[in-house]
Amino acid sequence: MPCESCMERDNASSGTTMEFLLLGFSELLHLRVLLFFTFLIVHLVTLAGNMMIFIAVVMEPSRPPMLFFLGQLSAVELCYTLVIVPKALLSLAVGGSPISVLGCAAQMHLFVALGGAECFLLAAMAYDRYVAVCQPLRYAALMGEGLCLHLALACALGAFAVALGLTMAVFHLPFCQPRRIDHFFCDVPAVLRLACAQGYAAELALLAACVLLLLLPFLLILASYLCIAVALLGVTSPVGRGKAFSTCISHLAITLLHYGCATFIYIRPKSSYSPARDKVVSLVYTNVTPLMYPLIYSLRNKEIRGILRKMLRKKKIGELE
Repeated sequence: MPCESCMERDNASSGTTMEFLLLGFSELLHLRVLLFFTFLIVHLVTLAGNMMIFIAVVMEPSRPPMLFFLGQLSAVELCYTLVIVPKALLSLAVGGSPISVLGCAAQMHLFVALGGAECFLLAAMAYDRYVAVCQPLRYAALMGEGLCLHLALACALGAFAVALGLTMAVFHLPFCQPRRIDHFFCDVPAVLRLACAQGYAAELALLAACVLLLLLPFLLILASYLCIAVALLGVTSPVGRGKAFSTCISHLAITLLHYGCATFIYIRPKSSYSPARDKVVSLVYTNVTPLMYPLIYSLRNKEIRGILRKMLRKKKIGELE
């Protein structure tokens, strides 16, 4: 009679009948209703805020590069939350949510691809700030529309390719443990814990993805801001230095939020994995951080504030007519 682990290995290799169970917050059933409505409200506000910025950028006929990248970032955040939050809300509503192997793989791939695209976009925005501060006279020539489009396309395609390789490496493994993911979505570390194979292919794929999607963009951002800092040391006027700094503060805040959470989750020893702690951190970068983006940019970016004011004025004029 075949052993249970071998049967599960066969099911995993076939990939057709196997399902995972997302446990979500099953340990907090007494708070399920409160958590559900809290996440739902945050999700709706996040969608509204990012949609507002995206529409504002699209409606602006003359978009500077920073606004163009900001519109791309808002679109990424919209897709990012839609990939994760609805399934998490379902898990809260019913106390655990089953997900097929294909569905889990698709969710992981989209999550990693969108998160990686965001990292690349933050690097492109840092380069834009570098050109604006360090080479202002050549800004219009260097940051043309063609370059911005190519950068945005490279961010999307590069992240998609890396995420595809990582997802294939993870789901090539057999899963022989109880197929219960102690998380509210198919995150890479949580799924890897279910694998019964002792090979290091998926671990190496995760390490390579972290280098390409996290470390490489971070080094580019760091290099850009080091150049900006050196340039600001040569600015004697406090007004000029303050103006240059104000153009970077929003981007710096977003970068610190994004990289702080991502570094904690993915760049650390496997032995330090803690499902409860990871779920809390994941809540921050899948719910709180996307909510903060439109708040930070709508408050700090004068171009966004100006566009929103124009939209409100048009709406009032339309209501009066």
